[in-house]
Formats: sequence, structure tokens, C-alpha cells
Amino acid sequence: MNILLVGATGQMGRAVSDLAGSEIVAGIGRSASDFPVYETFKEVTEDVDVIIDFSTPDLLEDMLNFAEKNKVPVVIATTGYSEAHVSLIEDISNNVPIVYAGNYSLGINVMEQLAEQIARTLKNFDIEITETHHKFKKDAPSGTANMLFDAVNHGRDGKLHKLEGRSGMYESRDQNEVGISSLRGGTAVGEHSVFFYGEDEIIELKHTAFSKRIFAKGALEAAEFLVQKEPGLYTVTDVLEG
Repeated sequence: MNILLVGATGQMGRAVSDLAGSEIVAGIGRSASDFPVYETFKEVTEDVDVIIDFSTPDLLEDMLNFAEKNKVPVVIATTGYSEAHVSLIEDISNNVPIVYAGNYSLGINVMEQLAEQIARTLKNFDIEITETHHKFKKDAPSGTANMLFDAVNHGRDGKLHKLEGRSGMYESRDQNEVGISSLRGGTAVGEHSVFFYGEDEIIELKHTAFSKRIFAKGALEAAEFLVQKEPGLYTVTDVLEG
């Protein structure tokens, strides 16, 4: 594959380039690297088979315009998107194949499936989600926490609603609320838990990432999956079943 790496000089960009090596033919970023790095998509002249994006939401529109114009598949691994951003991703996926996920760890995506199944089976259990990341992470809750909420909400037929953090006083817990708590500190790569609270018992699903390599590896597998696909919006579950 010839990869255009968006966010090439960030922490995740460096993790991807360490694994992909010479497959990266160009990048979008703000500093020099072992391959050409440009500030805008208009400067890219290399032949590109797929785009891998670990950047920021403000680059989304330009990136998707480039992808649509050149018919290049996109692996989107950036988080913090608005509803308007997600709508744009869905629109462009009608013309180019896109994998879009809040987390490219294969383990997290299996955890997502398990969380949905438990939520569906144990309908009277209260659900809470916690997530921990390094002190430099900008968005909260994390994209992965939102993925996990979507999973349990799907298991409960869309009846759940988020409560981001807890403060103040209120009479009782709404059975359909899911508290999401975000912790930030140090160099923590990523830790997510989904708790299911029943009477006299608790189930905890937990995933801990010890390095960014797992996300880079998952994104590269998604890129390999996507190169031969027709236009459409795909998930990491599609990659796993691929």
C-alpha cells in the first residue's frame, strides 16, 4: 500500500510510521519526517492507495474532499467529532470506502460486542463507564467511551442517555442513565471499563492499553481491508470479520 498519513508527526502518527515504514509515501503535519510532510492536501502529488487519519477534527473536510476527488479510501481514527462532522463522513462514504471508529484496538472492539450483549441480557442492571487517558488528551469523554455507550444503548433498544460526570444532589438514579467519568493524568495510554451493577453483584468489562502500537496496528489492518472495498461506511467489526 501507498499510505498518506494525516497527523503524521503526532504521537499516533509516529506509532503508525514505525510499523508501516516505507509504505507511507507522504504525510500531513507540521514538521519534517522520513517521508515528505505537507501542511495542506493540495500539496500532495504522490500516488496514494489509502489515507490513515490520526489528526484533529479541523482537518476532516479538506481530507474528505481530497479523498472524494481522488477516490482514495480513508481510515478515520480521529475523535472529538461533532454531529455535523459525522454526517459529512456518512455522506462521503457514499462515494469512497471509509472505516470510522473511535478506537482501533481489536480488543476494545470485542469488548464493545460483549458490552452490547450483557446490556441486552441483563436489562435491570445499572450501567456506568469510566475512561482514563494521558493529561494531554483534548476530548472528553473519549471516542472509545462513546463507542461503548453506543454499544450498551443498542443493547437496550436506544432507551439509555448519557450523564457525563456526576456532581450536586439529586433524589435517585434514573435506571436509563449511563454515567461516563473521564480521568486525565500522566502518560496513561488508555483504560476503559464498563460496569454492570445488579443487586448483590457487579460485572466489570475492562480494557487497558499499554502502548499506542495496538491502535497503529489496528489502523493498518483496517487500511489493508479497505483498499479492495466498494464505497460504504465500515467498522472495525467489519475488519475483524473481513
